[in-house]
Amino acid sequence: MPLNFDDFQKQDIKFDISKLRNACDEVLQIKGFDTSLGIPHFAGISLNQIPGDPESTLGNKIRGVYWTKPDSSGREVVRDSKIDESKYTEFVKEFEKTYFKDVYNLLSKKYKLGRMRLLLKEPRSTLSWHRDPEPRLHIPIYTNPGAIMVIDSIAKHMPADGSVWITNNRKYHNAFNGGEENRVHLVACVLDYKFN
Repeated sequence: MPLNFDDFQKQDIKFDISKLRNACDEVLQIKGFDTSLGIPHFAGISLNQIPGDPESTLGNKIRGVYWTKPDSSGREVVRDSKIDESKYTEFVKEFEKTYFKDVYNLLSKKYKLGRMRLLLKEPRSTLSWHRDPEPRLHIPIYTNPGAIMVIDSIAKHMPADGSVWITNNRKYHNAFNGGEENRVHLVACVLDYKFN
C-alpha cells in the first residue's frame, strides 16, 4: 500500500538556501535562541510580533497553545495559552535587514500568516505527540536525514533546499531530530490554508 503524504504539501515557491542560512546566522548573532520555554532540546526566535509589543515574542508566546495526550489514558489535555495569530503583523525591527524580511513579505502576499519563528530541534531529541490550532509553513534551513516529522503515522524528511512546505499540524504529530547536528526550520502559522 503506498504511503499518503497529503498532510505534507510542497508549495510552488522556492527560496535561496544560501541566503536563508546567512540570514539564520545573522539572526543568531543578534539574538540567541530562547531556551526558557520549558521544553527540553527545543528553542525559538520570533521574527514577527504584535505591533509595538516586543513582549509578544517572549516565553510561552513562542510556543503557543497545543493539545496532547500525555499518558496511557488517551485523554486529551490543553497546554499553554491561546494566541491570536492574526495580530502578529509587524516584522521585528532588529531583523529587518536580513533575507527573512524578503521571505516574510513574499509569503505574506500569498498566505495569511500568524507568528513566524526560527525553531530549533537539538540533536537526538523529539517533541511531544501533539496537535496545533492551524497548519504550519516550514522552510528547512539546517537539517539532516535523521530529522523527521511524523503526522498521524506518516514520517517525512523535508530537505533544506529552499523548498516551502505546509504541514497539517491540526492532526497529531511530532518532530524528531535523530541526527547529530541542530535542525532549524523557519516555521509560520498559516491561518487561511485548507487541507482536503
